[in-house]
Amino acid sequence: MLVLGIESSCDETAAAVIDGGNQIKTNVIASQVNIHAPFGGVVPELASREHLNRITQVVDQALSDAGLSLSGIDGIAVTQGPGLVGALLVGLSYAKSLAFSLNKPIVGINHIEGHVFSVVFENPPIEYPAIALIVSGGHTTLFLIPAPEQYAILGRTRDDAAGEAYDKIAKLLGLGYPGGPVLDKLAQAGDPDAARMVFTIPRMSGNLDFSFSGLKTAVVRFVKENGIEPVQPGESAGADIVNLAASFQEQVIKSLVGRLKDAVARHPPKTVILAGGVACNSGLRRAVTEAGFKAPVYFPSPLLTTDNAAMIAAAGYPKLLRGENHGFTIKAMASMNLANFALEGYELTRKGPYRHQD
Repeated sequence: MLVLGIESSCDETAAAVIDGGNQIKTNVIASQVNIHAPFGGVVPELASREHLNRITQVVDQALSDAGLSLSGIDGIAVTQGPGLVGALLVGLSYAKSLAFSLNKPIVGINHIEGHVFSVVFENPPIEYPAIALIVSGGHTTLFLIPAPEQYAILGRTRDDAAGEAYDKIAKLLGLGYPGGPVLDKLAQAGDPDAARMVFTIPRMSGNLDFSFSGLKTAVVRFVKENGIEPVQPGESAGADIVNLAASFQEQVIKSLVGRLKDAVARHPPKTVILAGGVACNSGLRRAVTEAGFKAPVYFPSPLLTTDNAAMIAAAGYPKLLRGENHGFTIKAMASMNLANFALEGYELTRKGPYRHQD
């Protein structure tokens, strides 16, 4: 089965064709980083307009690179949410138009589920139960996945996502957008002891939630109290900013890996998944690799950590294979919950999941 994936949830216009659920024939991504960089973050209206400008070109290129025409596609998978509603509407409208004109089935995909499926291309098959930590600019969520396409939310951010915190701190320090790669690079050369006692992670006893707004506020206060000036265009970051980046990143990684360790201890998995844009962070990948989990850890390659359509097509493949067709009434959902776990007769306990006996 050949699946055309379309992704437009935020600031990447993407299209991909995958074969058999885990073979990428083509994966085209049109980034908008240069458009949003002057503003230090994504501007929704500009993102929507750029999606409109690029969607046809990106889909055409994906098909051409795969050596296919539209008639050669067996089904279409498109991001339904969560995301920026205007951006989502562009991809959804285009995908539904294609499905209607070609008389092909179409399925709406949760963007976060797409990130879970981003690991299927370069790793052995996922064994269940699995635990997934999805970390990006918009999401920081821990999932228990007892079986394919079944999800229980174990923990989520109560405020900022980890990637959002990176971007805001980078903007404060004059490091540009996106902030994650820049701060990660600086952190590798810095001394985390510089502000270790100042930057701490919140204690939330009894649950696996995250919080990064307090850490972000602590950084802002530290910058002000120590007279740290933002980097000017054309200049390199000084030792104070390099060390600050190392201290900040250390605390973010401690929070993420600490909650992941707790989740693995409570619900022992057969596979651990780290995905999402922040999964490209070198410090986080190293910390998760060195965490000593008994289960193998699956990462996507850097290209597949960011928003892309290959992961959307992969998430759509099993649905299309079952004969699902969500039709032309699917709507964009800016907020879209992925936890349908309870519908499968499972309950969560502190020791682990169990199935009701019917």
